[in-house]
Amino acid sequence: MIELGSKSAIPVTILTGFLGAGKTTLLNRILTGNHGLRVAVLVNDFGSVNVDAELIVGIEDDVMSLANGCVCCSIRDDLIETIEQILERPEKPEYVVLEASGVSDPASLAMTFTDARFHDLIRLDSIMCLVDAEQIFAVPEQMELKLRQIAFSDMVLLNKVDLVDRETVQRVHDWLGSRFKRYRLVEAVNAEVPLDILLSVGRFAAEQLETTVPGQEELGLNGGDYGSTQDRPHTAEFSTALFESDQPVRLNDLKQAIKKLPGNVYRVKGFVLSEEFPEHRVIVQVVGKRLNVSRDAPWGNEERRTRVVAIGAPGSLSSESLADVFLETHGT
Repeated sequence: MIELGSKSAIPVTILTGFLGAGKTTLLNRILTGNHGLRVAVLVNDFGSVNVDAELIVGIEDDVMSLANGCVCCSIRDDLIETIEQILERPEKPEYVVLEASGVSDPASLAMTFTDARFHDLIRLDSIMCLVDAEQIFAVPEQMELKLRQIAFSDMVLLNKVDLVDRETVQRVHDWLGSRFKRYRLVEAVNAEVPLDILLSVGRFAAEQLETTVPGQEELGLNGGDYGSTQDRPHTAEFSTALFESDQPVRLNDLKQAIKKLPGNVYRVKGFVLSEEFPEHRVIVQVVGKRLNVSRDAPWGNEERRTRVVAIGAPGSLSSESLADVFLETHGT
C-alpha cells in the first residue's frame, strides 16, 4: 500500500531556533522575496517584521496585507484559531510559514499541524532551525533546548557565518556531527538562502525541467567567477543536478532511495512516472530529511517521463550520482 500526501494541502514550514538566530530576518526575506507565491507568515507580533511601507496595502484584524499577495498575521491568542482564519481568507495562501518563539519547543508546534481538523487542508512541509554561528555555545544553561530545536528540524541554517572564522564554523560542524547523524546544514549570511530550498510547493514547469536545471540566477544566487572559498559568497555555494528517465519508478523503492542521498543534498523536487499510478504525474518534494509524495493531475498529452532536480552543497552530487540513486527505483 502506497501512502501519498495530499496534493491540495497547503505546505507549512516552521522556523525554529534560539533567540537572535535570525528568524525574523529570514521571514522578511520570504515576505518580500521574488517567489510568486501567496505566502502567509504567522508571527507573535508582525510589528517586528521590517516590511517596506510601500509594499503594505492594508492592516486589518492583526493581518498585514502586502502588494505581492503575501500576508503577515499576528498570533494573538490561539494558534489553531489563527490558522483557521488564514485558511478562510478569500485568497487562500499557497504556503504558510510560522515563526516559533526563540524559547519554544518545536515538537509541540509540530503536533498542532497534525490536528484532525486540518486533515487534507495543510501539511507540515519542513522544520527549519536557525543557529547563530557566533552565539551557538553561549548561554550554556539553554543548550538542551538548542539541541532539541536542532533535533526536531529537517534542516539547520547556520547563520551569521561572516561573524566568525572558518575554524569556528568547523567546530560547529564537528559539534553537530558528534550528536546528530545525517543532519542537513546550510551556511548563511544575514539569513540569505535560496528560497527554492526553503519553500517546497507542488507547482513545476515541466517544460523547463526537461532540459535545464536551476542556475544561480533562478536560485537567487550571485553570479561571477569565484576564486577561493574565502572569497566566495556563501550564497553561491550550491550545486544542482537533474535526473530524467522514461522508465516507471516504484514509489516504495523511491522513498528508500531518497534516504540514501548525502546529508549535504538539501532539496529535491520534480515529477515522477510511477508504476503504481502510471496515468498520473506524481510530485516528489524533499526538504532536508522530510519527504512528501503526492499524486498530481493526469499526464494528458505531456510526455510521461520522470524529471527530478536536486540542490545541494558544491560537489555534493552530480547528474550521474543522482541517476545512480534513482535507477534503483526502476521496475524490472
